[in-house]
Amino acid sequence: MDVMTREAYEAEERRRLAPQASFSDATRGRAKVVALDPFRTEFQRDRDRIIHCKAFRRLSHKTQVFLSPEGDHYRTRLTHTLEVAQIARSIARALRLNEDLTEAIALGHDLGHTPFGHVGESALDKCLAEVAEEYPDTPYPYHHNEQSLRVVDVLEYDGKGLNLTSEVRDGILHHTGDERAATLEGRIVATADRIAYINHDIDDAVRGGVLDESLLPARPVGILGAHHAARISTMVEDMIAASSDLGDIRMSPCVHEAMMDLRQFLFDNVYFNPEAKGEEPKARGLIESLFRYCMAHPDELPEDMRPDDPSQLPRAVTDYVAGMTDRFAIRLYEKLFMPKSWMV
Repeated sequence: MDVMTREAYEAEERRRLAPQASFSDATRGRAKVVALDPFRTEFQRDRDRIIHCKAFRRLSHKTQVFLSPEGDHYRTRLTHTLEVAQIARSIARALRLNEDLTEAIALGHDLGHTPFGHVGESALDKCLAEVAEEYPDTPYPYHHNEQSLRVVDVLEYDGKGLNLTSEVRDGILHHTGDERAATLEGRIVATADRIAYINHDIDDAVRGGVLDESLLPARPVGILGAHHAARISTMVEDMIAASSDLGDIRMSPCVHEAMMDLRQFLFDNVYFNPEAKGEEPKARGLIESLFRYCMAHPDELPEDMRPDDPSQLPRAVTDYVAGMTDRFAIRLYEKLFMPKSWMV
């Protein structure tokens, strides 16, 4: 029986993918050269490395939007990541771009997110601002995309990093922000990320009683669709149609404007809704307390995270706190700051 070797996959890519695709046999390579795998392409290999790393597993216990939701069906950072990967792969396949590269970027794009979602990120940012003058190498401001790249480059595999290809690293770094990814596959992930969170945040807000779906603004709903699946289908199909010349990855102006209107509606009615975000001051205080404690007690950091150079302490504390899951952060806070019962 013939088996599908790496060379056969690479040849299939050359036959099947569009000329503008990123071909795995033409990757710009890795920082450390390693022997090629006999069966997996370089981008397939990166996808597998990300799935098997510890930071990926921790995403299952990190908040997406709602802190500690009472229910099994709310999104976590992991389920968000999987939804982004599914949407991005669908678009890449239709455009005949490299699905394996697209998936690898999607699976790694949020590895640097803090516990408690964006409130954790803003809390870390505040703490880093407090020490930036004393420690010039402080990683301020905090950006989760830069931390995601640090996770795969430095922190994983006991400090050796995952040694990913240049294309995957670029896509992870540039999935958000003003600078766009160098590959079309990376640009797909950036928009798929937005498609995913806009739609699943509506879904979770409705489930949580924070939002009445009938109150969604009429104009974007009329363009995108009245229901979760319809809206995703509209955005995906529009992206495929608008990007079919492969000059760039884009949406039509009408659909893009509707998507951004819906996003603004979420900011106004969900992301800053007191009912949805009532626990955020507690989460913010928890992260700030942990950061300041670790800065004051560096000897209590895990041994493998203590910096040899004292000037790198804010970076080490950031790596430690940002890598925590919600529940680990809560347990550590209780251990450090909550009184224990006396043993009689």
